[in-house]
Amino acid sequence: MSTSPWAHHSRSPGVADDIDFEIKGQELQFVEIELDPGESAVAEAGALVWKDASVGMTTVFGDGSGGEGGFMGKLLGAGKRLVTGESLFTTVFTHNGSGKARVAFAAPVPGAIIPLKLDEIGGTLICQKDAFLCAAKGVTMGIAFQRRVMTGLFGGEGFIMQKLDGDGWVFVQFGGMVVERTLAPGEELHVDTGCLAALTPSVEFDLIAAGGVRSVIFGGEGLFFARLRGPGKVWIQSLPFARLAGRVIATAMPSGGQNRGEGSLLGPLGDFIGGNN
Repeated sequence: MSTSPWAHHSRSPGVADDIDFEIKGQELQFVEIELDPGESAVAEAGALVWKDASVGMTTVFGDGSGGEGGFMGKLLGAGKRLVTGESLFTTVFTHNGSGKARVAFAAPVPGAIIPLKLDEIGGTLICQKDAFLCAAKGVTMGIAFQRRVMTGLFGGEGFIMQKLDGDGWVFVQFGGMVVERTLAPGEELHVDTGCLAALTPSVEFDLIAAGGVRSVIFGGEGLFFARLRGPGKVWIQSLPFARLAGRVIATAMPSGGQNRGEGSLLGPLGDFIGGNN
């Protein structure tokens, strides 16, 4: 495989399969994973772009990590995925032949695919519920409840986040541009709740009011910011999927949002030129 800023070709012992990979593309990225015989990757079924014929697909209950212990453990793992908005099932892609085989997965929205080796960031990543794309088999997926009172009262369902545990590679998808910040002990950062993509567990998470009534009513911002206090790492995305979807819906609805009145100076011709009809 050719080299890229996100290419990995090393071997090391661990619980998860130590897969090789390369991330390709700019705004619309996909990750190409190279498997040795017997190695596996796990992903959501809709993420697959292509695979070599020797890579078999198996639907499993839960996250396919193999470390949950019996049916009840698998049931618990599947339940955690269901709570975070994922399917009860995961697809496992295993190289059943000889030599090398490849499988590719793509993010569903414009943005970036970020590869993270969990054992290099402390073994756990907490991320937005729709951030997981794929991982080496052996990574477990669970729930991260934010324990702060403010979060419990005002965060609602949106602040149940996904927790990825293990020592292997995970590939998370973030919208727009991505910034990684390392917070020093006590350093505080305020982030729009939708733009908070991921954080390490050592970062203290809370919600604070976003300002006065005027900013809430006229500013177009949410009622609360995520307040993050170091030490630890934080990943920020510039274009949350919910924000993108909201703009698309507002434009697509004939009687709502920002589409209303566009092209009115030219009448129906203006609407046609503007793509409204």
